[in-house]
Amino acid sequence: MQVMTADEQRLHDRRWWALATMCMSILILGLDNTILNIAIPALVRDLHASTSQLQWIVDGYTLVFAGLLLTAGSIGDRFGRKGALTVGLTIFGLGSLASALAGSANMLIFTRAFMGLGAALVMPATLSLLTNVFRDPKERARAIGAWAAVVGAASALGPIVGGFLLQHFWWGSVFLVNLPVVAVALIAGHLLLPTSRDPAAPRLDPIGALLSITGLVALLWAVIQAPSAGWTDPGVLGAFGLGGLIVVAFVLWEGSSSHPMLDVRFFRNRRFSAANVSITLVFFAMLGASFIITQYLQTVLGFDALQAGFRMLPMAIVLLVVAPLAPRLVERVGTKLVVGSGLSIAAIGLVAAANVPLTNGYPHLVWSMSLMSFGMALVMAPATESIMGSLPRSKAGIGSAMNDTTRQMGGAVGVAVLGSVLASSYRPAVTSKLTALGAPTSVVNAAKESIGGAVDAASKLPAPLAREATVAAQRAFVDALSGTLILAAVVIIISALVVFAFLPARAVDAVDDDDGPRPETALDGLASLAFAEAEQVLETAVAEEAQETEPETTGVRRDPEPHADPVPSSGPFPLVEKRS
Repeated sequence: MQVMTADEQRLHDRRWWALATMCMSILILGLDNTILNIAIPALVRDLHASTSQLQWIVDGYTLVFAGLLLTAGSIGDRFGRKGALTVGLTIFGLGSLASALAGSANMLIFTRAFMGLGAALVMPATLSLLTNVFRDPKERARAIGAWAAVVGAASALGPIVGGFLLQHFWWGSVFLVNLPVVAVALIAGHLLLPTSRDPAAPRLDPIGALLSITGLVALLWAVIQAPSAGWTDPGVLGAFGLGGLIVVAFVLWEGSSSHPMLDVRFFRNRRFSAANVSITLVFFAMLGASFIITQYLQTVLGFDALQAGFRMLPMAIVLLVVAPLAPRLVERVGTKLVVGSGLSIAAIGLVAAANVPLTNGYPHLVWSMSLMSFGMALVMAPATESIMGSLPRSKAGIGSAMNDTTRQMGGAVGVAVLGSVLASSYRPAVTSKLTALGAPTSVVNAAKESIGGAVDAASKLPAPLAREATVAAQRAFVDALSGTLILAAVVIIISALVVFAFLPARAVDAVDDDDGPRPETALDGLASLAFAEAEQVLETAVAEEAQETEPETTGVRRDPEPHADPVPSSGPFPLVEKRS
């Protein structure tokens, strides 16, 4: 067994405090995804923001955040994940202060994008540091469970926190709330987190970084614009085409480069690929469904934004409670069964939510959406652990960035696609219903724009017609909601089929050179070593067993204790990985 130094032991003893620091760092990122939504009316009043400006105040952050994740993860691997976290938190804090003090809508768009740059550095750094701090697979899985619970619940808490702040302060308070959290996270990170980087980091890949940023930004811009401009709009189609071509060029470049930012051979590993698919489609359904359900709570059931936020709280609580428990289930029955079952349960919850009634629908909604949250909580941590465990720790930054990119892209596509499907079903239905009632053309046109516009316009009609028009518009919306949630359930079922077909039930983690895979586990580890040639690994294992081959000959260190854990389960060190 490797003996830890006093410094290593001290930091190891504080590893759970280190986890709290990383969770604190990602909490504000998740909150910022949704906390601003509730401040939109105040931005219109105080900054005179147009509809287009409002869209980019919200989406500019997401665009920069998702577009830079892969590059930020690669930078963390090369130059140090703790440094990336520190720089990212500093940028995020400065951007939050500038956003709170912004005097115009255009300035707020710029400061929000600046916050996205900080978030892109923070999020992959937290997960990659976590992977390097928690070396024992069981402890790492439980730590990732806590990390995933915070990620999943933070977005649901955003409207609640934002509503409370806006009731007592001005709109800038939704940004200032980040500053004390950033300050505490910076101090705690300096004291508790180890330095960690890829010991064999190749030289930078500027071409790969440029291709990944431009490709992801083009695709995400198209996804964001499509619901308002139309999926057949020439600009949207052009952005999709350009983004797709650039992503293909990125894959080809990375496959041929001697120093790739993202080794595309990772995708040969079924564990890595299937887990990424499940994460993408879970966030597609979860964020898309939440976007629709929030509208139902406000425009059909009549809750204001803060009341609607509080009524989404049970779903967040389910995520917080269940996600940390999922790794313990994996220890008993394996990853495939837990993730596949979680996806199936989530699909059942979505189908149940699709049958929500027009009136007094919250009791039905709360149990069905809690069931969906329960299923998704079973997926998040094991799928994330599968992604991180299938890569060596030295590549934790890019692995974390890939995990985060799939979350962001899946969520953005889910909101756009499910929102568009809802609108394409709602618009003709509400037009037909209101026309049959004899509603004025102005009311019909307002109703076609949104269910909120329909309720507002109908309220100005004479009393009997106002009630009939409101109910007709709400009925059209609920019918469209039902079909859209069924579609989301189908997407989740497809993800479950992928998981049952390709995700290993149990897999041995990938290892770095300094970990020294044992001969008796080398065969099991082939599924995880996506970056290695299978024949070479087998030959190495056979050679080690048959001969007393020296490390210089095989390139793999022999374990002096064949039956001992090759990685000390008690420590997150060495602080910087070194080659044997």
